Amino acid sequence: MTEHRYKAIAIDLFNTLVKWDPTSLPAHEWRGRQINSTIPLLMPHLRENFRGWNHDDQWLETYYAVTMEIAAERERHGVEVTCYERFFRTLNRIALTPEVELDELAEIMRRTHMRAVRRVTSTPAANAEAVRKMAQRHRMALLSNFDDSQTGREIVADSGVGHLFEVVVISADVAMRKPNPAIFKHLLDAMGLRPHEMLFVGDTPMEDVLGAQRAGIPIAWLSHGRTELPRGVEPPDIVVETLADLPAVLGL
Repeated sequence: MTEHRYKAIAIDLFNTLVKWDPTSLPAHEWRGRQINSTIPLLMPHLRENFRGWNHDDQWLETYYAVTMEIAAERERHGVEVTCYERFFRTLNRIALTPEVELDELAEIMRRTHMRAVRRVTSTPAANAEAVRKMAQRHRMALLSNFDDSQTGREIVADSGVGHLFEVVVISADVAMRKPNPAIFKHLLDAMGLRPHEMLFVGDTPMEDVLGAQRAGIPIAWLSHGRTELPRGVEPPDIVVETLADLPAVLGL
C-alpha cells in the first residue's frame, strides 16, 4: 500500500462515480442498425408540434449530422455545446414551422432527453463509499464533461454524496470540456490550489488522463480492465480498476 498526499481529490462523473446504462433506453432502427437512444421518446414532440408531420427521416438525418458536427467542434476546439443547442440547431436547420417557438420546442426535447438519461444512471454503493472515505481527509471536487448543467447536478445529487463536493464543474457551465487544460485550470482556481496539490480521477484516456497531464495535475486512471493507453498518453501516476479501489491505494 502506497500513501499519496494531496490537498484535494477531484473526480470525473460518468463511469467514474456513476454508471449509466444506455441499453435501458428505447431501441430504434437507423440505416439498418438497432440503436438504443432517446429518439423514440423525442419523435412524439415533433408530431405534436408540427401539423401533418411526415418528416421523420429528414429530422433524423439532420439530427445525426448536427451531432457529428458538434462532436467535431468539441474535439477541434475543446468547447462544450449543450444538449439544448443540439436540438435547437436541428430544428432550425430542417426549416419547418412548429406550433410553438423553436427555442421552446428545443427545451421540451432537452427535458425529455435528459429525464431519460437520468433515469438510466445510478451510483454503485462502493463508489459512494469510496468518496466518503476520501472526503474524511481530502477536499473533494467533481469535474465532468456533460452537456446539460441541470441534469449533471441532479445526477450528482442523486449519488448521495453530492454534499461532499466543495466544487462541482460541469462542462456545460463553462462552455469548455476536457481535455482542454483551461477547464482544469478553472477547477484549480475555484479550489485555490496549484496543480500538484490536486489528484484527478477519471476513466477516459484522452479526456481525463491526457487532459490532467496537460494541466500538470497528477492523475489516477480507472482502467476498468484495460491494460494499455493510446499512443502519446504518458503513464498515469496511479492505476486502479475502479473508484472503489482508490482509497486503499491512498492509504485510507
